[in-house]
Amino acid sequence: MNLLNQALGVHEQALQVKSRRLEVLAQNIANADTPHYKARDIDFKAVLGAAQQDTAMAATSAGHFAAGEELSSDGMRFRTPFNSSFDGNTVEMSVEQAQYGKAAADYQATLNFLENRVSSVRKALRGD
Repeated sequence: MNLLNQALGVHEQALQVKSRRLEVLAQNIANADTPHYKARDIDFKAVLGAAQQDTAMAATSAGHFAAGEELSSDGMRFRTPFNSSFDGNTVEMSVEQAQYGKAAADYQATLNFLENRVSSVRKALRGD
């Protein structure tokens, strides 16, 4: 099983985070007409960085880097709108659709990479 974990690496976790991000963006699009709804997004780099903190380098002194913004456990951030709306809704449909399209392409690319990795492991186990 360790062989499979090494072969998949961080991509398994990345796929889970990207899937969650697609859900959040879909929620934003669904609530585009809801008054006072605040558009959200997931900070992918921060979430994946927190998940990989075991392998990250540690500072030798507390003064080596400044304390940053605390990340919530699920990595949610509120999106800052480009244009304000009268009803307090911060969803901008063109931004959300563009972000969703990009996130879907990223998800598919990660899925294809994992599929190729699994295929390579399968071939190695068969001795092809």
